[in-house]
Amino acid sequence: MKVRILFLTDNFPPEVNAPASRTFEHCREWVKAGHQVTVITGAPNFPTGKVFPGYRNRLWQRETMDGIEVVRVWTYIAANAGVAKRTLDYLSFMVFGFLAGLVQRRPDVIVGTSPQFFTNCAAWMLSVFRWRPFIFELRDLWPESIKTVGAMQDSAALRLLECLELFLYRRAAAVVAVTESFRRNLIARGIDGDQIAVITNGVDLSRFQPMPRDPELAGQLGLTDKFVAGYIGTHGMAHALETLLEAAQRIAALPTSPEVHFVLLGDGARKSALKATAKQMGLKNVTFLDTVPKAEVPRYWSLLDVSIIHLRKSDNFTQVIPSKLFECMGMGIPVLHGVAGESADIVEREDIGRVFEPENVEALGDGLLRLAGDQVRYQQLRANALEAAPRYNRITLARKMLEILENIHADRPSR
Repeated sequence: MKVRILFLTDNFPPEVNAPASRTFEHCREWVKAGHQVTVITGAPNFPTGKVFPGYRNRLWQRETMDGIEVVRVWTYIAANAGVAKRTLDYLSFMVFGFLAGLVQRRPDVIVGTSPQFFTNCAAWMLSVFRWRPFIFELRDLWPESIKTVGAMQDSAALRLLECLELFLYRRAAAVVAVTESFRRNLIARGIDGDQIAVITNGVDLSRFQPMPRDPELAGQLGLTDKFVAGYIGTHGMAHALETLLEAAQRIAALPTSPEVHFVLLGDGARKSALKATAKQMGLKNVTFLDTVPKAEVPRYWSLLDVSIIHLRKSDNFTQVIPSKLFECMGMGIPVLHGVAGESADIVEREDIGRVFEPENVEALGDGLLRLAGDQVRYQQLRANALEAAPRYNRITLARKMLEILENIHADRPSR
């Protein structure tokens, strides 16, 4: 049974963040399974707010990517900073994404993905106008997360957004959450648990697999003989990467310690401030790198002996599972995990690294030095990561979500 799937997402390749990767890898597998997939998105610009080379922010442009029909619409583009401009960005995609959806061939199912749920507003409106079921893919508890990072204070506007959030959950034929914690949160707020499926993030094992440290890249960056601790991802308000800089300063000040170097790769709202702070602290053991194309990311992962995963200390983030955790498994890279909750449980259950308290500089530094100084334990963690990776294979997870879409389509009366 061929299913026509219309997918609305704010992020899509060549962007390299978690929503873009998950959506692309799922849609690619659905196309391979014989289904027709159309993605509506904007011109790639995340996280800098600058349109990627080869693209323009036009009213309408179409391309095909691995069999996926991609429709890009105009949006008000803003860097990942400032509530007002970001809101205009979200609202513009909601409006133009909805309009683009009206002129596509009539789909069988419509999927909208968060973090920001204005995308799901457009998906729900399309489901009403096109008389087709709507699936809410829940990647983040929004607007709760923007309150957590301090981007918005508790207010009437925020409470209105929370009411809209619950409205969308209830109107969805299914909610596909990326963590069990999200599912429990929704059930506690009155959403029917039978309506909610959990499909975690995962790893594309064809791209993320063990590889030796890239000698050319290591030589260029002066990392050939160093123990490298790296952070790869968005440098945003939620990530509290100042903790890494303080740990680097603490380790550099030790009279005897392994030659540890920190690499931070990515962009985001806090990138400039972090670079300025590192310069002010006089850190010689920290290197900042800009975002690289998706195909190049594994080369940079290969530089790392340890991957640092970190979010601010907040109850909200205990419900999050950073997708880079699974990429580390695929590459066989042990993690220093500064995120409490469900993701920390995975790290401990699979025994693939050390968990430390978020924003605890001493705990991060101590964990890093222990891993650098114990090769037997380090190699065991590497082996455990590689053994765990197939349990989070993106292909398997994509098929699980496809089964949900197929069942919803099959159960809907023809009209």
